[in-house]
Amino acid sequence: MTRPITMPRLRPPTPVLHALRFLRDYVSPLGWTILAATVLCAAGYAVLGWDELLATATLWAILLIVAVVMSLGNTGFSATLDVPARRITVGDTVDVEVTVSNPGRAATAHAHGDITIGDDHEGFPIPALAPRQSKQTGVTFTAASRAVLSVGPLRVRKGDPFGLIRHEKTIAERISVYIHPRTARLHTLDAGIQRDLEGQPSGDIVDDDLDFYGLREYEPGDDMRNVHWLSTAKAGTLMIRQYEATRRTTTVLALGVNPRDYASREEFELAVSIHASIGVQCLLQHRPLRTMAGGQEDAPRTSMAFLDACSAIEPDAQEKTNLAAAALDHCPDASLYCFTVGSGKHDDVVKRMMLSMPQGSARLVLRAEPGAERSLRRFDGFSLATVGDLDDLPLIMEAMA
Repeated sequence: MTRPITMPRLRPPTPVLHALRFLRDYVSPLGWTILAATVLCAAGYAVLGWDELLATATLWAILLIVAVVMSLGNTGFSATLDVPARRITVGDTVDVEVTVSNPGRAATAHAHGDITIGDDHEGFPIPALAPRQSKQTGVTFTAASRAVLSVGPLRVRKGDPFGLIRHEKTIAERISVYIHPRTARLHTLDAGIQRDLEGQPSGDIVDDDLDFYGLREYEPGDDMRNVHWLSTAKAGTLMIRQYEATRRTTTVLALGVNPRDYASREEFELAVSIHASIGVQCLLQHRPLRTMAGGQEDAPRTSMAFLDACSAIEPDAQEKTNLAAAALDHCPDASLYCFTVGSGKHDDVVKRMMLSMPQGSARLVLRAEPGAERSLRRFDGFSLATVGDLDDLPLIMEAMA
């Protein structure tokens, strides 16, 4: 017979435990240091009888008492954070609305609010609030760079100006603001559009597909299911059907993120903007899109989701060395492969990178190089464009049509 399992009873916290938790949570390391020094000076006076030790112990004890008194007060606040625009572009102004309320029945004390914005902190005073009273304040900043920015949490602090006693708690959690890269509006993107199942031919002749092309004589190894028997009877020799390859107009966008390939942060941001601009245009044209940036591989369905992902792109020194080979692994049958790289990818490096690309697809390499003259050069099997400014991109992509 099995015995029922009984859970041990949890003892309620004792006043001693409450006191220990208070000391742990509200006394700063500096406060503990001052307290220890006070005890040591008092003990030293008891042993040595030095008046200097007594004066020092008395001064520090008074300092601790004042710090405790200044830290007292009701801080039962609640708060909400609101950012009207959760998705913005580099250079836009962001307004953060902070509403601090007193939901309790007793008035609150003066306190200090601290809101985290990215790696920075923005402080503001919180006045004493009557029961059910609210106070609104705003924090404004400019989105200086592309990022997924964390706004919050909001913490309320009550303590002394010496930093001995601290009373801090979180009253509002963080929210994310997506700062999108700058993009250029492109014309209709025709590069890489080949005939697909809706009636656009790719130009490649294969032995098995949907779009009939013509006939040829039998060769050893051909599939007998492709024999056109009526033509065979007329010609007196086996005739094999040929088809024109059908290919979806999938576009692959691959962005190099190795920091060694970029001369500056500005150059890297230009590359991200190029990558984002082309991706947005593909999605506006409802072209199937596959994207790569470092270890991130995605198939975005909307421009907003794609730009959100672009906000999080960061340099990665562990990137795969051959961007083209990685793109083929991600999507081996795209009609357009578009690679965006930095000025560190010289012509010879780009040519070696493109050797692994298959025939029958359009291939474009865009090299970001701020201040460089706009250019578009044709090589065997691919085109290489130099983009010195984001405004150059529409002209380059129009020339690719």
